[in-house]
Amino acid sequence: MPLACLGLSHRTAPVDVRERHAFPPSRMAEALVALRDYEAVREAVMLSTCGRLEIYAELEDYETGIEQLKSFLRNFRHGGVEIDMSSYMYTLLSGEAIEHLFRVATGLDSMLIGEAEILGQVKDAYVQAQRAGSLGKILHALFREAIAAGKTARSQTRIAGQSTSIATAAIDMAKRRFGTFDEKTVLIVGAGKMGSLAAKRLRGEGCKRLLVANRSQAKARRIVDDLKVGEAVEFPGLADALGAADIVVTSTGATHFILGRENVGKAMSLRPERPLFIIDIAVPRDVDPDVTQIANVSLVDIDALKGAVDLTLEQRRSEIPLVEEIIAEHTKRYSDWYKSRVAVPVVASLVQKAEAIREREIDRLFARCPELSERERMLITGASLTIVSKLLHGVVTKLRQHATSNRAQTLMLARTIEELFDLQLRAEELAGQSAPLEE
Repeated sequence: MPLACLGLSHRTAPVDVRERHAFPPSRMAEALVALRDYEAVREAVMLSTCGRLEIYAELEDYETGIEQLKSFLRNFRHGGVEIDMSSYMYTLLSGEAIEHLFRVATGLDSMLIGEAEILGQVKDAYVQAQRAGSLGKILHALFREAIAAGKTARSQTRIAGQSTSIATAAIDMAKRRFGTFDEKTVLIVGAGKMGSLAAKRLRGEGCKRLLVANRSQAKARRIVDDLKVGEAVEFPGLADALGAADIVVTSTGATHFILGRENVGKAMSLRPERPLFIIDIAVPRDVDPDVTQIANVSLVDIDALKGAVDLTLEQRRSEIPLVEEIIAEHTKRYSDWYKSRVAVPVVASLVQKAEAIREREIDRLFARCPELSERERMLITGASLTIVSKLLHGVVTKLRQHATSNRAQTLMLARTIEELFDLQLRAEELAGQSAPLEE
């Protein structure tokens, strides 16, 4: 059964396409449960970020499985405008899917190389799949290895140096445009992780006139209280806050526009000669692109932001070869594990049968020798365990070694062991329950 990745990202699709397939956290559990109902999908994890939507799945059949994944995306599509998604989507199979996930987790495939958030987002996707019951042994091992690769890349290289993220990049762009925040009022719309990061960066840059707006004013107030600067704004007062702001950074989880021609136009009517600069880092977007038709309003979305910060990441790019070595190491480790699964059923059955025989014979011996002390019984039990372990060690080790290099030979050896020891495995168990990974 093949392992596959179906997705679209900032490399293949513009933001207006990506936002149609963005899954808000509130729908993720529902989506994963729905995925489980597709017959060809054995396991599935969904990774949804501002830069990508990817489904990692183990499938019963490649062609049927991919079609069912595409059908799932069509059923959950956001927005009413039909778009031919085939030109934006990519399909990666087996080894390509594994390496791609490791590149994602280490930050090499991010909009900003080495961005700080992506590893946490991979972890969140893994946890969501666990909770929804869509995670099995294959993807459990894959995502644990990907998370390990991401941690290694961050601890052993400078790929995540200087703490650049989408949120902090937005503040850097505003700083390059205005030079300083000393006399500027900055409005942050959304008090989630991105909003919090942007607020912290603004405080570090000396911004004293900070407004934080959120549907839950309590969350906005927590940011303001933690930073000891700024003011929490209720959403009904958003138009007034827009009227006071020079710069807006918005990142909410809404599935519709938060800022449009009506409320932005109303705000600009209060200060027609003063420019308003908006940076929208949300996917789906928070800001209607039509606001740029209002005089003195400028808008930058997340795709434009990427191009503006590329030149600041040269130091991280120099770390790419080291990260690629880490990826290769973890890819091989996972691939070896995946291939070795062909040996798992026969090894488990052999060990189980040997243990059953050992236990039965030890019980018979103890029944015939009731005079044995507790210490003598412990020594005899320990010796029997050692004998079985040493007897099976060579067989088990060689079978696992063969599994990583020669699947056909491993199957032949497994069938021989199954016949010699009368293990009575089912055919699908003997086949390892998985197809070999493509190199």
